[in-house]
Amino acid sequence: MYKSFLRPILFLFAPEPIHHFTFSFLRITGKIPGVQFILKLLFETNDRRLHKTLFGVNFPNPVGLAAGFDKDATLIDELAAFGFGFIEIGTLTPKSQPGNEKPRLFRLPKDQALINRMGFNNGGVQAAVARLKNRKSKVIVGGNIGKNKVTPNESAFEDYNTCFETLYPHVDYFVLNVSSPNTPGLRELQEKEPLRKLLSDVIALSKAKPTYKPVLLKIAPDLNEAQLNDVVEILKETKTDGVIATNTTISRAGLHTAEGEVSAIGNGGLSGRPLTDRATEVISFLRKQLGSHYPIIGVGGIMSAQDAVEKLKAGADLVQIYTGFIYEGPGLVKRINQRLIATV
Repeated sequence: MYKSFLRPILFLFAPEPIHHFTFSFLRITGKIPGVQFILKLLFETNDRRLHKTLFGVNFPNPVGLAAGFDKDATLIDELAAFGFGFIEIGTLTPKSQPGNEKPRLFRLPKDQALINRMGFNNGGVQAAVARLKNRKSKVIVGGNIGKNKVTPNESAFEDYNTCFETLYPHVDYFVLNVSSPNTPGLRELQEKEPLRKLLSDVIALSKAKPTYKPVLLKIAPDLNEAQLNDVVEILKETKTDGVIATNTTISRAGLHTAEGEVSAIGNGGLSGRPLTDRATEVISFLRKQLGSHYPIIGVGGIMSAQDAVEKLKAGADLVQIYTGFIYEGPGLVKRINQRLIATV
């Protein structure tokens, strides 16, 4: 029903406005008695064979919603009803910021892809916390945090510190986003020394708390082998709790969409089907270098249950979807979980 009826209607409208409309619709309908119960009946998969404990957190199933979809934690309860094992909010910054100039989100239907240059648009970490305090769902929530655009890289830790301290009581794990291509200079924090210091400092914050909360790193798919080896070295040295591979790519290789159309869109991170193979390659590389027990969350181009299986075979412990959720609909979560049960 989604692909044959709903998606064609949704795709008649520009991506960002229809995203906000859909959020408003879900928020309103979610308040109708019984709606969330029905959604859970349709989309949830409850099976102990899907449970996974990673970095001390017990996930009811391995399929999560990637950061960027619900940046401001506005729909935690509603999205949880679609059967996700965990939801990652953000990227959040200390102060609210509008992000980049619109339009900044584009579909490439021929490639089952999106290009975005959102630029960490969000209402600020305090506003997200106010919503998290009122949520009813017990779904696992990760806090993806970054720095404000106006914050220089040499002061980046102050922003990550603020987000960490503010979110700490309300999320189950943290993700440091240093890999978005849409905030000028942010990816420079993936370089060896800045990354080592940033991870060490945030991990120290968590260790100082009564209860330690895991700290993960999200990396770009565009790192070369030498850069990936540097990341591996730093993850081990700092004892970072896990890695998320990967963010969006700046590559435009192999697209079916006309080159002129892609050029007219301009800069931004590409997600969806064109990222599938590269994200899997990065996961496989990390698994070989990090060993069999290091936590890896796989994301990037998961458009089908088979794509999720391939990520897990490559070495991911959990997976996240975003673009696949938009192109394939909420049924994708259940299809992945049912396929995983069938392969146990």
